[in-house]
Amino acid sequence: MEAFVNQLNSILWSTPVIYILLGVGLLFSILTRFLQVRHIKDMVLLMFRGKSSAAGVSSFQALSIALSGRVGTGNIAGTATAIAMGGPGAVFWMWTIAFIGAGSAFVESTLAQIYKVKKDGVYRGGPAYYIEKGIGIKWFAVLFAISTLLAMALLMPGIQSNSIALGMENAFGINKAVTGLVIVGLLALIIFGGVKRIATVAQYTVPFMAVGYIIVALIIIGMNLGELPGVISLIFSSAFGADSMFGGIIGSAIAWGVKRGIYSNEAGQGTGPHAAAAAEVSHPAKQGLVQAFSVYIDTLFVCSATAFMILFTGMFNTVGADGTTPIVENLPGVEAGPGYTQAAVESVLPGFGAGFVAVSLFFFAFTTIMAYYYMAETNVAYLVSDKNSKIAMFVLKLVLLGATFYGAVKTAGLAWALGDVGLGLMVWLNVIAILILAKPALIALRDYEAQKKQGLDPVFNSKKLGIKNAEYWEEEYKHQEEKVS
Repeated sequence: MEAFVNQLNSILWSTPVIYILLGVGLLFSILTRFLQVRHIKDMVLLMFRGKSSAAGVSSFQALSIALSGRVGTGNIAGTATAIAMGGPGAVFWMWTIAFIGAGSAFVESTLAQIYKVKKDGVYRGGPAYYIEKGIGIKWFAVLFAISTLLAMALLMPGIQSNSIALGMENAFGINKAVTGLVIVGLLALIIFGGVKRIATVAQYTVPFMAVGYIIVALIIIGMNLGELPGVISLIFSSAFGADSMFGGIIGSAIAWGVKRGIYSNEAGQGTGPHAAAAAEVSHPAKQGLVQAFSVYIDTLFVCSATAFMILFTGMFNTVGADGTTPIVENLPGVEAGPGYTQAAVESVLPGFGAGFVAVSLFFFAFTTIMAYYYMAETNVAYLVSDKNSKIAMFVLKLVLLGATFYGAVKTAGLAWALGDVGLGLMVWLNVIAILILAKPALIALRDYEAQKKQGLDPVFNSKKLGIKNAEYWEEEYKHQEEKVS
C-alpha cells in the first residue's frame, strides 16, 4: 500500500509540477500587478469589515474558516519535514511560494465569489461551481468535487489527527486511540451543528491559537537574538546551494519548500475558495483580497515561527539527496515532525516545550479537520440533489469521523503520503481551472480598483462587466438597486 501511494506521489509531485505551480503563482502576480504588495492595506482593513447574514458569514469568519484549513500540521510538522528533507533553504522556498501564491489565492477566491450560489438558504461555492459555471464543463466540475470529497473526507483528516495523537503521546504519554476518540467526540459536537457553528468556533479559536504560538516563538528568538544574522544567512545560502553543508540538496530544498509551502498555505489548491464563497460581501474582489492575506498569515507568520524556533536552537535532522543519508543529525532517532518543534521549545524552556507544542498542534490540527468537513460538505451539496442531501451529509459526517480516528492510530509516514495524494489531485485540477478562468477575476479586480478611485464602496455588477452565468450577482445587484431607488 505504502509503495503504491509513494509511486503515485512521485507522479503527482514530480519536479515539473513543482515548477508549474511556481510559474502559475508568478503569472497571476504579474497579471494582477503584484496586488499582494499594492493592496496590502485593503487586505487588512477588509478583514474586519462586513457582517454576517442569514445566508453568509462575515469576511472575518470566512477568513477564520479558511485559516482553519491553512493553519494546521503543515505549520508545525510540515515545516519540520521541509527542513528535514530540504535543509534550512526549504524555508526560503516556503516564503517564496507564499508571496507569489497570494496571487493564485486572490484569483481562485474571487472566482468562488463571482460564481457562488444560494442553496438551502446558505451560500455555496468553490472550484466545482466555478468550473461548471465559468468554463461550462460539467464532468470536469464533478471530477473536482469527487477528488475534493475524497481528499477532505477520507485522505487528509488522518494527517491532522495523526499529528495530534503523536504530539499527545510524546508530551503526556496518552495512548493514540484515546486521543483519537476525544478528537472524534469534540468534532462531532461541532460539525453536527452546521456551517454557522463551524464559523463561530473558528472565529474565536484561530486568532487565539495563532497569536499564542507566535508569542512563544518571539520569546525563543528574543532569547537567542545573537543567532539571527547567522540563521537568516543559512536560510538564504542553503536556498541557492551556496552553503557548503546543504549545497548538494538545492533540488530537495526547492521541491520540499514548495510542496510543504503549498500544503500549508493552500494557495492555488482549491480549498480556500470554499470558505471565500460563504462570505457576505458587496464585491467578489473584497474577499479575494482577504483570502490573499490569509496566505501571508499562514506562511510568513506561523510557519516562520516554527522554522525560526527549530533553526535558532539547532533541533533538527537533515538527510541528503538520496532521502536517507544524514547531513545533520542533532536529534538521533527523532522522526521529522512535531518532535523537532517540541525539542526546540524544550531546549529553551525546559518542562514546557513538549506540552506546549502538543496543545498547539491540537488546536491547529483540530480546526483544520473542521475546515475539511466544511469543504467536503460544500462538494456534497454540489453533487447531491436536495432530496438526498440530508442522508448524504449524515454519511459524510460518519466517514470523516472514521477517517479521523483511523489516522490517529496509523503511522505518520502513510498518513502524510495519503494526504499528499489527495492534495496533488486537487492541485492539478484546480490549477488547470484557474488558468482557463482567470479573466473574470482580473475583470473584477480592475472594476474594484476603478470604483475605489472614484471614492466608492465597490459593488459588483456582473452583467455590466460582461461576466456570464453569475446568477447570484445579477439578482443581488438588481435587489440592491431597488433598495437604493
